[in-house]
Amino acid sequence: MSDDFKYAISSIDEIIEDARNGRMFILVDAEDRENEGDLIIPANFATPEQVNFMARHGRGLICLAMSQERAHTLNLDMMTRNNRESMGTAFTVSIEAKEGVTTGISAHDRAKTIAVAIDPTKDHDDIVSPGHVFPLVARDGGTLVRAGHTEAAVDISRMAGLYPAGVICEIMNEDGSMARLPDLVAFAQLHNLKIGTIADLIAWRRQNDRFLERRVEAPLESAYGEGFKTVCFRNVLDNSEHIAIVHGTIKPDSTTLVRVHRTDVLADILGERGPRQGLVERAMRMIAEAEEPGVVVFVNTMQPNSIAERLGLKTTVPKDTTAPLREYGIGAQILRELGVRKMLFLSNTQPTRVAGLDGYGMTIEGWRRLNEETE
Repeated sequence: MSDDFKYAISSIDEIIEDARNGRMFILVDAEDRENEGDLIIPANFATPEQVNFMARHGRGLICLAMSQERAHTLNLDMMTRNNRESMGTAFTVSIEAKEGVTTGISAHDRAKTIAVAIDPTKDHDDIVSPGHVFPLVARDGGTLVRAGHTEAAVDISRMAGLYPAGVICEIMNEDGSMARLPDLVAFAQLHNLKIGTIADLIAWRRQNDRFLERRVEAPLESAYGEGFKTVCFRNVLDNSEHIAIVHGTIKPDSTTLVRVHRTDVLADILGERGPRQGLVERAMRMIAEAEEPGVVVFVNTMQPNSIAERLGLKTTVPKDTTAPLREYGIGAQILRELGVRKMLFLSNTQPTRVAGLDGYGMTIEGWRRLNEETE
């Protein structure tokens, strides 16, 4: 973030205090992500007046960010089975309160729908679809897993001791363009709102919350050479295991070759032909031959039925299996635990700055293309 606007950024403790007291606030993400600011208010305080303020002054889409558990209770179907939206925003079908609303679009009706959606005594029988409120499902682990406004809204509400759900709305300028940081600072001053950053939220949570535990490490007799070891981590939220293959001695003041790789059974183990084939082998070979230390982190993202669905859907296979940068939370925690601070990425696509990576105290120094043809 530019030093020119650091004066306008409030601490996360101040943002939490405003949330606890029912005051709306703005959260901004990184310039290399959506570079946008969202109006956010805990769902507990989403009155008709607050919804109307978002519609009138925010001008973006008004959404309800909620936990996966709540979305399951409400039996909400995802808007699409194959999410190709650039940021992976997890939209469900739109909803409406079954009773107590008229057309559904008024500020009163949307506030009513939000109230029903977060009421623990209500379930899927109390809502209908389609409607005029757009639920978003936050990833378990929040901003430590995905550095998005959806997760941030749920995190802040939870940290404020409120129901873990928030109402969010992108801020647009009067001409319909997206408001960027200079516009957001002026907007916040005009409406007496505080601005926080997702990077600061991640840093706050990193100091206060942990969801990965280091379980065991052991030497690895690798076909790629000597000096490798395997380190296993467990995600306490879902008991999934993630593995890091480390080569050499990692030092915080030196650069480390890094590959954060989404586990892909078809390509990594079964050798499915395509752009993904052989990426792990090439990364391991490059690390073994390099002078710098190196790490390959295998992020386990496999979900029940995911292989069957992929085979059945016949979806287009991405050219690379590098984990999306906005979802580097798991990989970032692992790398941080291993002592990595300066990274040189191994990838076929040039990485940008990772949203919220500053919160982990790590920087991207550059990248190296995985050799051999993959494009």
